[in-house]
Amino acid sequence: MIYLDYQATTPLAPEAKEAMLRWLDGPDGDGFGNPHSSHRLGRKAEAAVEVAREQVAALFPEGGTVVFTGSATEALNLALRGCEPVRAGKPIAVSAIEHSAVLNTALALDPGCTILPVDRDGLVDPQVELPDGLGVLSVMQVNNEIGTVQPVADLAERARAMGALFVCDAVQAACKMPIAEADLIAITGHKFYGPKGVGALWIRDGVELAPYLTGGGQEAGIRSGTLSPALCAGLGAAAQVALDTIDEDEAHVSALFARGRELFAGWELNGSATHRYEGNLNIRREGLDVARLMSDAREVCFSAGSACASEAKKPSRVLSAIGLSVEEARGSIRLGFGRYTTMGQFEEGVGMILEAARLQD
Repeated sequence: MIYLDYQATTPLAPEAKEAMLRWLDGPDGDGFGNPHSSHRLGRKAEAAVEVAREQVAALFPEGGTVVFTGSATEALNLALRGCEPVRAGKPIAVSAIEHSAVLNTALALDPGCTILPVDRDGLVDPQVELPDGLGVLSVMQVNNEIGTVQPVADLAERARAMGALFVCDAVQAACKMPIAEADLIAITGHKFYGPKGVGALWIRDGVELAPYLTGGGQEAGIRSGTLSPALCAGLGAAAQVALDTIDEDEAHVSALFARGRELFAGWELNGSATHRYEGNLNIRREGLDVARLMSDAREVCFSAGSACASEAKKPSRVLSAIGLSVEEARGSIRLGFGRYTTMGQFEEGVGMILEAARLQD
């Protein structure tokens, strides 16, 4: 099996697995303590969580606090639901290609929220019109379906000038490039070789959030619930490894992307060719039956769209937002690759896809 779906999830880094094992002890070990307990085992677990917090904080700009969550979806809900402008009823604006964790939450909070259009490359115009009295602007740094890198620095500056908060979904950007300046930033571990089930929200100093999940008051009262030292340790280790290898990881995915463009000559690229994370190759071919393609190339794991919407049986709203027809969207596939994808595996997997496509001619 050849795995080319890194936008859906990434393999667990060996270093992250090793960091987690220490905190998965059975009854004869000393790594199973509750990090919120005051006895010896609890203090050991708490120390592991705080080491991980420092490792994760290194991903973000200076001047903020890291709060652990169960996922980026939870982090984004906490950011949007808990911030003062939303609680005060001020308008929300989001891009048309935000992840459902942002778009659906924004619509639930503000049914009249402004949906900012994107161009054919999947980019928001930095000078796009924003609503008067804006309270929150949320634009993702890297799109999960087409890989486009948004002009978040310009948009964040405009939000600040209007007195609004800027929320950034940095799930696909974390550990691949510097994370953009923002007021609230969400990430999740399993997109950069960490474990599933743990994410983080970075909160800029001075930004106050009201908890939407209440309970025992853990995480400075912002996010209640017992933390998993194992998951936090895995997230921290994955962050540290990724920062140490970010340059070689970038060079590797760029080489794979360039080779993919060569092998898929004649296929059309979806999204910007230049403002893009190159570990994402979203392409289309006229008349392609993607369902049949995935069946015929079943030894390759790739996507017909966002993994989060794979059961919807509808054309991708992201591909629709960049102006593709229903037929073009349905003739599109997404390949994702990264640190553990060898060139040989990539070429073999692409060869299987191309052979399956040839059989449709």
